[in-house]
Amino acid sequence: MSNAIIFKRQKAEIGILGTGSMGARLAAMFARAGRSVALGSRSPDRALAIAHDLALPGLVGGSYEEALEAEAVLPAIFIRDGLFDILERNAAALDGKLLIDISNPYNEDYSDFILPWDTSGAEELQKRLPRTRVVGAFKNVFSAVFDNPLFLGTPSDVFLLGDDDGAKQEFLRLAEGTPFRYLDAGPLINARAIERMTMITGALGRRLGSYPRMNWRLLG
Repeated sequence: MSNAIIFKRQKAEIGILGTGSMGARLAAMFARAGRSVALGSRSPDRALAIAHDLALPGLVGGSYEEALEAEAVLPAIFIRDGLFDILERNAAALDGKLLIDISNPYNEDYSDFILPWDTSGAEELQKRLPRTRVVGAFKNVFSAVFDNPLFLGTPSDVFLLGDDDGAKQEFLRLAEGTPFRYLDAGPLINARAIERMTMITGALGRRLGSYPRMNWRLLG
């Protein structure tokens, strides 16, 4: 009789789909905060290489399917590149899970959105995935901010959106130790304003020479 021991990889706390500028940076941020992260790519070798280069405890690379096994899932995929279709095909894997939506529905040249004014990326995901708990976050944060997140030593703001208070609390637990201040910005319908404001602030930042390392801080 064989005495071999079979090891099963522990389920990650966060699975990130996509290895572009946002996906890789968010994976690194959550791993540095002590979360276990599965970074998934359509090309698993790319995700493996990124995880190897970052060499952060708790960060592993692999496929979309492996990332979808995590307790919470964060897609870093543009809507224009098929985000809705990818997630709808994997709806069963997302049942009951927290889905962290960072999407802004930009067109190819970032001059406009591909969704109408009376909806948002977050609302469309919740409509398509009714058994998944969707929150919106990081919609206002440009990728360069993750490389140097403090402004004069001060964290900037991330606006958190969602219709499920428990889902928001779960997100905030996962975000503990990350270098941002998280503000509850209300229900998912408010993503319409956050997404549109991101497009406006991006245009202003380009004119002022502060893009892409720029973010919001609500003062009072």
